Amino acid sequence: MKKFKNAIKSVRVRLFMTLSLVILLIILFLILVNNFVFGQFYLYSKTRALKSVYEVINHYYNNAESGDLEIQLEKIAINNNFDILIKNDQNVNVYTSNKDFFSAFGQMNEMTNRLKTDSEEVIEDNDGVTIKKIMDHKNGITYILLSAMLDNGYLLYIRIPITSIQESVKISNNFLYLMAGFAILIAAVIVSYVSRKFGDPISELNDIAKRMSNLDFSHKYRITDADDEINNLGKSINVMSDKLEKTIKQLRNTNIELEKDIEEKSQIDEMRKSFISDVSHELKTPIALIQGYSEGLLENVNTDEESRKFYAEVILDETNKMDRLVKQLLELMKLEYGKREFEDKKFNIVELEKEVIRKSQLMLEEKQAEIKLETSEEINVFADDFYIEQVISNYLTNAIKHIKEVEGEKYIQIENEVDIEKSKVRIKVFNTGDKIEEENIARIWNRFYKVDESRNRENGGTGIGLSFVKAIMGNYGNSYGVINKDNGVEFYLELDMKM
Repeated sequence: MKKFKNAIKSVRVRLFMTLSLVILLIILFLILVNNFVFGQFYLYSKTRALKSVYEVINHYYNNAESGDLEIQLEKIAINNNFDILIKNDQNVNVYTSNKDFFSAFGQMNEMTNRLKTDSEEVIEDNDGVTIKKIMDHKNGITYILLSAMLDNGYLLYIRIPITSIQESVKISNNFLYLMAGFAILIAAVIVSYVSRKFGDPISELNDIAKRMSNLDFSHKYRITDADDEINNLGKSINVMSDKLEKTIKQLRNTNIELEKDIEEKSQIDEMRKSFISDVSHELKTPIALIQGYSEGLLENVNTDEESRKFYAEVILDETNKMDRLVKQLLELMKLEYGKREFEDKKFNIVELEKEVIRKSQLMLEEKQAEIKLETSEEINVFADDFYIEQVISNYLTNAIKHIKEVEGEKYIQIENEVDIEKSKVRIKVFNTGDKIEEENIARIWNRFYKVDESRNRENGGTGIGLSFVKAIMGNYGNSYGVINKDNGVEFYLELDMKM
């Protein structure tokens, strides 16, 4: 393939060089013609023009009025860019179109002598009309000069500078150079098109074959209307590519399903291991209590009815705690491993906060805690109200458990801070009390972590409430956290607003 590409490139280069050489030869020929032929043709044309003007002026002097004659002479001079000088038989100027014309020569004899000293070339001398090409060394200008005698005996001199001829040739040559550049560019485009027309189909087929060798069948050969071997080969490759592509897709889909099954199995195994580890860690104490009180009942440690009833109540209470803990762990595992689908909808977060406060009223009364709800009557958010209620309930329960009087104040405050620009609301739950140590701020979101080292079983909880918050908020991608304040602790979460 590399040799083939090099061959294609070499063909392009050869075609380009050949066309460029032909174009340059044509341009060179045109420049030579322009330099050696155009000047002579221009002189010939101007010579005929001078003679024509001579005949016109001679005719005017034979037939026109003097006033009308000067107007006609001026038009001739302007239209043809001629300098015209007419002298009578006494060598007196009768008409001049240019005051500077022969002013340096003075009288006619002096002019004639001056002309002889300049370089001159007789172009034509016939029937009393002489046309010369002269070089005025003083001014550095070359002229064509016609001198002739009119029928009335007047002397006519017509002069035209031929510097314009040289300028025209120069401009024409520059134009040809420019055209050469454009022609070479056009040649490059033509070479590219021609080489692409013949080389690209083969290169495309080779590229398709390479892709197929790498099990990539996405590229197809573009079929054209031409009935040739390359087109037929392209059709065959497309058919083969379609069949292989279909087979590969089936294999890939099967592989993806297997990977999903393996990943899901891996997650289930990880969840089971984590669940077993957590359950075995947390159920040690309740199982030990149940075992101890059960043995006490069997051995009749206390024979009175009230003691046996107390033992039975302890066993039942610990059993209920174990049941609640297992259920919470299962729910937490499903949240953390994405096995729960959230049913998001629009609802009023203020009403939900009031409902959470109502359900926690008994705990608030036991703690003799005052609660402040600083918010508007309606703030609509978009989320799953069931899980958001659990988050706020965990925050409030946590605040009630840790509330303390600080500098004569003891209260819990729920505040909603609205950010219209970001279309978010920050829900803040504050309680007066002890601050959380900095090293514990990151740990409190872990399962079973409790800041209270005594881990009182009556008030300590299961230690997975904030883990629920972390798992739920992780599904929404919104921020949450805790901030130490001067007189307490503030937990917060953010939700998307719904107008």
